[in-house]
Amino acid sequence: MKAFYGHEIYVQSAGVHSELEIDGFSITVCAEMGVQLSAHRVRSFDQMEQWGDDLSSFDLVIALSPASQRRALELTRVFHLEVEYWPILDPTGLGTRREEKLAAYRQTRDQIRDQILARFGPPRIERGETDS
Repeated sequence: MKAFYGHEIYVQSAGVHSELEIDGFSITVCAEMGVQLSAHRVRSFDQMEQWGDDLSSFDLVIALSPASQRRALELTRVFHLEVEYWPILDPTGLGTRREEKLAAYRQTRDQIRDQILARFGPPRIERGETDS
């Protein structure tokens, strides 16, 4: 999101579980399109609350798996949140060779990119711009 919209939209990445480190294949395929994930850390919804994120300040939760959709819908009982489910391919168990795995991760990356652009419109910052 930040690669397309800078800080125009506040985004926080969260999952059902916290792995804290991003998968190396994700880092590789996102770097191919100029998105650096190597310093990114995954946190859970529970950790977001524990670390001071006010979940009521978010307008939208986009769930990429049925498990995250269920967890997000649970949050709507307490917080006024819109929840969208985007059925995205989970590449983690696909392929046995490195190139097969990378192809699956690229497919997932491209699905997410296409969904973002369809939902939020064309990028508002040019490639190569830095928007710290």
